Amino acid sequence: MVHIALPAEFLMELKLRNDIESVVSSYVNLKRAGRNLTGLCPFHNEKTPSFTLYTEDNTFYCFGCQAAGDVITFIRRIENLDYIEAVRFLADRAGMSMPQEHGDDGQAKLRGRILEMNRAAAKFYHMNLTKPEGRIALDYLRNRGLADNTIRKFGLGYAPDSWDALIKHLHSLGYSQGDMIAADLAVRSRNGGAFDRFRHRVMFPIIDLRGGVVGFTGRLLDKDKQKGKYVNTSQTLVFKKNQQIYALNTAKNNNNGTLILCEGNMDVIAMHQAGFTNAVAAMGTAFNADHARILSRYCENIIIAGDNDEAGQKAVEKEIKILRDAGITVKILIIPSGKDADEFLREKGKDGPAIFAKLIQDAVPDMDFKLLKSQSGFNMDTPEGRVEYSKKAVGILCDIDNRLEREIYAAKIASQLGVSKDSILTQVSLQQKRRLKSKERQTFREIQLKTGGYSDKINPDKPKYLRAARAEEQLISILINNPELLNDMTKRSLPGLFITKFNKRLFEEIALSIDNGYTGYDEILTDLNRAFDPEEISVVHAIALLRNPSGMGKGIAGLDEIDDYCEILKQENEKIETASVSDMSIEDAAKAFEKIKNMKLRG
Repeated sequence: MVHIALPAEFLMELKLRNDIESVVSSYVNLKRAGRNLTGLCPFHNEKTPSFTLYTEDNTFYCFGCQAAGDVITFIRRIENLDYIEAVRFLADRAGMSMPQEHGDDGQAKLRGRILEMNRAAAKFYHMNLTKPEGRIALDYLRNRGLADNTIRKFGLGYAPDSWDALIKHLHSLGYSQGDMIAADLAVRSRNGGAFDRFRHRVMFPIIDLRGGVVGFTGRLLDKDKQKGKYVNTSQTLVFKKNQQIYALNTAKNNNNGTLILCEGNMDVIAMHQAGFTNAVAAMGTAFNADHARILSRYCENIIIAGDNDEAGQKAVEKEIKILRDAGITVKILIIPSGKDADEFLREKGKDGPAIFAKLIQDAVPDMDFKLLKSQSGFNMDTPEGRVEYSKKAVGILCDIDNRLEREIYAAKIASQLGVSKDSILTQVSLQQKRRLKSKERQTFREIQLKTGGYSDKINPDKPKYLRAARAEEQLISILINNPELLNDMTKRSLPGLFITKFNKRLFEEIALSIDNGYTGYDEILTDLNRAFDPEEISVVHAIALLRNPSGMGKGIAGLDEIDDYCEILKQENEKIETASVSDMSIEDAAKAFEKIKNMKLRG
């Protein structure tokens, strides 16, 4: 990551004007807990609050997923922005101007070019519908029942049956081949050239919540020519399909607290045309917790309008659990005749919207839907069938957190089976206890792995060199809390003694921050956003707190303690050197032993 030297004064003013409580509360429902605030973490699914906002030092920490940082880190995570984009986002919010003399880094500039190229590509694709070669796509869309104003509203278009039509067009606008490949508008060929990513496809622009064109879905018009009926933009600097919701940019303003979750783009467009402008869909991947967390910011209720085939119904069951875990109330839309929303509306013609509105009104609560589905395959007229159904039903009730709701459904199941409600609730309680024990065992195993250093994605060297990594972390924490000790540390060959690559890089970046005038604990942690991604920043904050658990005072350390940690690193380096001797030639081994001896003498 390129270093961006934003002035310390600017960053501190930025954070002062963007009070973390006011920023976070626009995304998270916060409640007072003593001097701090708590809420459900926006970065992972949870049912009890583990997200804590520390108002005294303007940081956050989640005890569930270990996400941590300051207001800049929060915006980077929640809005999926890089460092400079997040700073600009907060500057705009506070009415501040970005420091002109410092400019942007290469990644931020490329991000901007990708957004510009995507918009230019969307215009190119849309204009192709008016050309003779685009008639096939226009006819396809009209045959699917879409009016011309709907086609314009969604910016639908056509990618020509050509290897380089878009490349030539974007070249004429001044964009390079490398930029097009970075945007996934072009694909590098074996001979070093490039060809258009989308060819002979109906094109659906994907627009984010800020109105930017971040990617595309292409629907194949000739199934014999290419593989993949639908193709989506691959991950780029501006597009992550597991965090993108199709049409949410318009649906979020027209939902009255309820969104309709569809299977695909065409269902969404057909529903918007019919007047149901709160319809959305996940983008080209299975619905996941990231999607649910995004939706939870804009609605309290979701009606799932999934496909009626077997795959579609399995997807609905998974979506129910994910949405419930995100705290969203869920209902299921039952479309007759096994049709999807698009097919049903076309089949019913002008009467479609009124009939569909009645289906929405009659949408079934998710638990009723799951219980009804669980009965299939069981003969409820036999004791065996009722017993098997009861097992499935009890498992479903275990997923209900609300006690009153659980008791209502327990009474309903008891009536179906001809047993008492208490007997159903007793089975639910037993199964919940078994689940809790299993979860506790799993959590304990995860804690063991994490605290033992056996699982570390950020610092993969740590499990192999655990003793060294822990000494390095203590030295890093000392430096963050005592930046005036930097010269004393460099005199002791730090970070040259460091063994793990991540910790060495972190020490070097902290030293760079100090050299650039960031001399306070808070200033240093803020500046490190420029060099590390949000996941890494969470680890940085955890290391900083090793010497300063409250985040408020200074984790004072003396030179003797620094020397102790340096001695540990020398010992660990010696072990590495010794272990490698067995693989050396006699001459190289002699040199290695001489090096170790000199190291001991210097120590």
